[in-house]
Amino acid sequence: MEEMRRPKRGRPPKPREVDYADFMEEDDDAAGLAPPHTKRKRAASAAAAASLEDQPLIDIIKHNGRLISHAVKKLVEDYESNKNSVIFQILAMLFEACGAKHEIYPDYLHESDVDDIVLSLVDLARKGLVEDNYSTKQKDLKHFKENLVIFWDSLVLECQNGPLFDDTLFQKIKDYVIALSCTPPRVYRQVASLVGLQLVTSFISVAKILSGQRETTQRQLNAEKKKQSDGPLVESLNNRLALTHENITYLEDLMRKIFSGLFMHRYRDVDPEIRMSCIKSLGIWVVSYPSLFLQDIYLKYLGWTLNDKNAGVRRTSILALQSLYEVDDNIPSLGLFTERFYSRMIQLADDIDVSVAVSAIGLIKQLLRHQLLSDDDLGPLYDLLIDEPPMIRRAIGELVYDHLIAQNIKTSQPGARDGENEPSEVHIGRMLQILREFSEDPVLSSYVIDDIWDDMKAMRDWRCMISVLLDENPGIELTDMDGTNLVRMLHASAKKAVGERIIPAMDNRKLYYNKGQKHFKAAIDLITDAFFKHGEKDALRSCIKAITFCCTECQADLKDYAENKLKNLEDELVLKVKTAIKEVEAGDDEYSLLVNLKRLYELQLSKPVKNDSLFEDMYRILSHLRDMDNEVKSFLLLNMYLQVAWCLHVIDGENPSETSIDELLSKQSSLFDQLYYYLVVLPTYQKEGRSTTVLSCRVCIITVEMWCLFKKSKYSSTRLESLGYLPQVDMVQKFWKLCEQQLNISDETEDEDANEEYIEDTNRDAVMIAAAKLVLADTIPKDYLGPEIVSHYASHGASTTEIIKHLITSLKKNADFDMGALFYEALRRLYERYMTQVNDGENQTLISKSYSECQDLAIRLARSYVGAARTKNKSEILKIIQDGVSFAFADLPNQLSFLEAALLPFVSKLASADIPDILADVEKRTRDANMNEDQSVWRPYFTFVEHLREKHAKNEVLQEEEEKPVKRRGRPRKVRDVPNVSDVRGKKLFKDDGNNSSDEDSISASDHHGHGEDEDSDDDANQPLINTIRSSAAKLRSLKVSQQGTSSRKGAAGPSGSNS
Repeated sequence: MEEMRRPKRGRPPKPREVDYADFMEEDDDAAGLAPPHTKRKRAASAAAAASLEDQPLIDIIKHNGRLISHAVKKLVEDYESNKNSVIFQILAMLFEACGAKHEIYPDYLHESDVDDIVLSLVDLARKGLVEDNYSTKQKDLKHFKENLVIFWDSLVLECQNGPLFDDTLFQKIKDYVIALSCTPPRVYRQVASLVGLQLVTSFISVAKILSGQRETTQRQLNAEKKKQSDGPLVESLNNRLALTHENITYLEDLMRKIFSGLFMHRYRDVDPEIRMSCIKSLGIWVVSYPSLFLQDIYLKYLGWTLNDKNAGVRRTSILALQSLYEVDDNIPSLGLFTERFYSRMIQLADDIDVSVAVSAIGLIKQLLRHQLLSDDDLGPLYDLLIDEPPMIRRAIGELVYDHLIAQNIKTSQPGARDGENEPSEVHIGRMLQILREFSEDPVLSSYVIDDIWDDMKAMRDWRCMISVLLDENPGIELTDMDGTNLVRMLHASAKKAVGERIIPAMDNRKLYYNKGQKHFKAAIDLITDAFFKHGEKDALRSCIKAITFCCTECQADLKDYAENKLKNLEDELVLKVKTAIKEVEAGDDEYSLLVNLKRLYELQLSKPVKNDSLFEDMYRILSHLRDMDNEVKSFLLLNMYLQVAWCLHVIDGENPSETSIDELLSKQSSLFDQLYYYLVVLPTYQKEGRSTTVLSCRVCIITVEMWCLFKKSKYSSTRLESLGYLPQVDMVQKFWKLCEQQLNISDETEDEDANEEYIEDTNRDAVMIAAAKLVLADTIPKDYLGPEIVSHYASHGASTTEIIKHLITSLKKNADFDMGALFYEALRRLYERYMTQVNDGENQTLISKSYSECQDLAIRLARSYVGAARTKNKSEILKIIQDGVSFAFADLPNQLSFLEAALLPFVSKLASADIPDILADVEKRTRDANMNEDQSVWRPYFTFVEHLREKHAKNEVLQEEEEKPVKRRGRPRKVRDVPNVSDVRGKKLFKDDGNNSSDEDSISASDHHGHGEDEDSDDDANQPLINTIRSSAAKLRSLKVSQQGTSSRKGAAGPSGSNS
């Protein structure tokens, strides 16, 4: 009877305090849980609030999430009485959440600019004084990100009735969050992005509350106005309405500023997690606050990130779009967006990542439900019914069932399933129509049946299928093929009934193909797909190399298959480039254009891409959109150059057509217009950074290749004479000014960029090689550019020195070239740069460095005259000294230091008999000069004269000793083999034996063998046209290898050797 007694009615028993204590112990880790509202717990809450005095704000967020609400309330309460203190606490917590171990004090924070504070925090990161709270795996910080979000959300909501709108607190927070989100340390960007995105989300929550209040106030005002037109109540309602509207406008302004300052930069961050959080937040904003964010200026970012290289970002963008299309009220505003991006959404159904593909198929189902896609757009999707990943097949099967069999996806109500009420015969008839497309292969039919099985209940209706098979249903007329497919459906249904799989364990599709052929074609297909799914240089080059190899080495049908694939790849790529150009011109993102331009560049390195309008499209966008990303500009110029080079390559030199010449001249002129524009603009370009350096290097190198490609002397007296081109001197000077800018880039900057793509083509060594190529190939007169290049011989490190050394060695082989004039001009121009720094009052350190470079250059050039070359080229040495003396005395006494800086090393190469004439000339020039005014200015003159006299006396003594023959004792000297010219060039040009005289040996080697014609000086200009773009990179790579060997032998020795 006791068990049968009904329980007592009424209130449940009051929980015991011990039970509640146990509950709190179990959930102690849960952050931010609100306790039951009991008197004792209110006392406990008060005690917890009192404990806030002892805990910094950052510790609460790290370890005590349940105290966040108390901490926020206390901050808001204290704000009225001590604003500066509360602002400091909040900002200090922000810095500490970023991981910065700062020592910033309140007074310094309020007196300093935001930029100064953020720069000091960046310096801390550079010194390693940062801890990563964001990505840490520590167990006690597992709730850090969650608590940080809760804090900022609570702060915004708590401040909605006061500090949120005082134009101080959150303006200050916004400025620091945006500034930190744009800093190099990744952890700063991660935390600042998380905070900034949450602030916008919280602002939206407050704005929605205010919008509701505004609507209520408006209704009250309208009702009151019907009663009376004015009065205190109407005035009060009007004031409240105006204030609410002003607050909403203020919040929307804050949202826009955070969007433009943070989101627009971070959605393209290098960290995919930051990109994902940006896109996820944007999806939330658009759905929750469509009055502001449901506009194309915001929606386009969701469309652009559908092309992101990271699968997680692409999937996040798709999920955000799914949430948009779920709301029927959003559809009218999404019309233009859908029209622009629907093709990309369909492409993602075949994404390389399975999760992305499945999500994209779900998005396509939503587009179909709203009738935003036509049946023609779905053609490629049906091929995925026989795709390998089961998840994709299953998703496509569900789409096919909804759209083609049940035909209920186009209904206006999302939850309606009109097709479910149709008879089984109707669904079976539609299924048979689908199977007709796959009827030739029973395995493919099995795949389709398996894909649709879970959704189509009619395939479990055996009685209906047998009735249709026996022609008992006059509404369905079966063909033989339909009967076969219906039997297959029955067979699949029977397998399912006994628990077997419809799809066999092994894929037996297309067994009639030769196994090797099947694998070959599959490999070509995969390579083609990979080409369009990657944008990195190595991946693209590997794909092109593999397909090109198949086109040349395979035979018969396989060769035809590979060639067709390559042609289809070319056509598709051209279409993608042209489409991307149009999208950028319409205001879309440049990422798609950049990636496809890289692909086009790699393809054009191997073969010509024929399209009449592509060159004009690239020229048009370069001319009209000057503010594009510099990397995009670089690849546009590269592709235009390759188009010109291939166009020249295919012209028949013996019998060219006027049409082809006119077309080439038009392209030549267009490309020169663009190159010359950047030669003028880039030296004055204010924006610094790696992208500007890359563009400058590209412009310099492509300009050189174009000048060499159309060298005037190459085409003179030929049928192609009209193609010859000689640049004006002023343009050569602008070209060299831009080259000098690249030469002055610091070693640290180049080292930081050493791992970037195409770095071997876009550094100062590549620029120097290109400039030297102009001189060696006689493309332009040597009298200007030759001395300018040589004047940088000792100014930019070992690699640049090796390049100029190679140039000098090659020039010395030409007996008709005046090396003395080249050396003198190089010395004079370097000295004039030094004097410019002196006259401009530059830093004393820079002036000393410049003077040392003059001395170093003179020593290096003087080393060219050793051994037999010293006697043979005596006239050159004398000419250098005589011209140098004339230059030094041209403006007395200002240029006298040229005697000491540039001429002393050459004096040591003269014979004793030549010294008196020089000494007499120098002394003659000073007869009328007053040398007592300023002794320091005349010091170089006295040093030079003293050196001449010492040299003369020393040579006289040596001459007397040489008159006494001395017989050598001991073993005879071993006869050393004299290396031939090719050995000298091949072994000495880029290799250092560790001796300080390596410069002498390599540069003067040609003098030991006599001046001859340089057979290789025109190698770069005469090689096949399309290979000229690679020449600089090839030389540079060989240089880098030799430098590594040299550095390993020299140890800590400097790259220039001894100057003593």
